[in-house]
Amino acid sequence: MNRPQATAVAESLLAFWAEAGIDAALLEAPTDRIAEGQRPLAPRSASPTPLRANPAAPPVRPPAIEAAREAAAACADLEALAAAIESFEGCPIRFEGAATRPVFSRGPADAPVVIIGEAPGAEEDRAGQPFVGKAGKMLDRMLAAIGLADRVFITNTVFWRPAGNRTPTPEEQLACKPFVEQAIRLVRPRMLLLVGAPATRSMLGQVEGINRLHGRWFEWRSAEGDLEVPALPTFHPAFLMRTPSAKAMSWADLKTFSERLERLPRP
Repeated sequence: MNRPQATAVAESLLAFWAEAGIDAALLEAPTDRIAEGQRPLAPRSASPTPLRANPAAPPVRPPAIEAAREAAAACADLEALAAAIESFEGCPIRFEGAATRPVFSRGPADAPVVIIGEAPGAEEDRAGQPFVGKAGKMLDRMLAAIGLADRVFITNTVFWRPAGNRTPTPEEQLACKPFVEQAIRLVRPRMLLLVGAPATRSMLGQVEGINRLHGRWFEWRSAEGDLEVPALPTFHPAFLMRTPSAKAMSWADLKTFSERLERLPRP
């Protein structure tokens, strides 16, 4: 196996574990366990050095979540919601230095479907719209294949690009969640499509990986309990680009989604 092939295999394997819900490594670098086992044991220290916690993003405090709820609830339309998001400072991601603007949504305000992804990337940050890069173009082709071109409202669990395109933390998603819920309330979709493990965990509270959750139906319920919408998790298009073998499963998910949407009574 040549080096480019080995790199592609490694990237595909890492993407598989990330989509399965494994988002942390035990060590920064690989360890040769055979060589480690041949070394003599070091004498036990009388006062062991305490472990240090890994650096993390600043925690989102409950007041920030409450402020998001109040700001979102006051928005009577999507334009007001976009303005409230732009002025919201309760999500630490916007101060990491990677984001230049909030990335809220694209798509019609009366769409029958709301699609929720993870977070904006570099191209989304530049454009100010979600899913406009290579993964977004792939998503558009997938939607067109099931007759949903220009019939979806697309957003993310957070509205700013995380530094290094890392996965947003649950606390960061909670800070933005009131705005996501208000967007669903204003659009009033008939169904939700959740792409990727982070979006599925945030919206449904599920702890299983996307390999177990994709293609299964759930009922999403708003925090206030006033709104319930059928939701289907599936693979993120960026994952499909890295793992073509999952495309068949994703296509089956989309067909299931489209067939159920067609069976629902039209408003």
